[in-house]
Amino acid sequence: MTGIGQVVTLGVGDERFAVPVGRVQEILDRRRISRIPNAPAHVMGVIDVRGAGVSVVDLRAVLGLPSAAEDDATRIVVLWVETAGRRAQVALRTDRVFEVAAFDDDRVEPVPEADLLNWDHRLVKGIGRREGEFVTLLDLDRLFATFPAGAPAAASVA
Repeated sequence: MTGIGQVVTLGVGDERFAVPVGRVQEILDRRRISRIPNAPAHVMGVIDVRGAGVSVVDLRAVLGLPSAAEDDATRIVVLWVETAGRRAQVALRTDRVFEVAAFDDDRVEPVPEADLLNWDHRLVKGIGRREGEFVTLLDLDRLFATFPAGAPAAASVA
């Protein structure tokens, strides 16, 4: 797979992930998140983004990583996804945002031998490299389509 273009690189723990820059609406500093009763564990709550309530998803929880305290590097990435034929605005809380850049050689490869390893790789679009280091490109649409029923609805995007 080639021609991804620019991505926003995110840090979660010691790992680097990326999302296509065209999906990112804005990157916010950490802020108070209003909790939602009985929300799934990966849904932290909602924030106000330019007058709209936007659900915030903890990327650590989605990736099966332990929770971590927020710090000055914590960011909320507001983006859009398309799921069930609907375009929606959502936000990901991530440990940090590194940069907007292109992958080395503008190449993304499939996850090596994912089927052989019997690994559910639906959250991953592929693996790229940035300055020689592996970066996992997240499949945003599939990531949000896999959440269990009962999650608060994301704000619709016009």
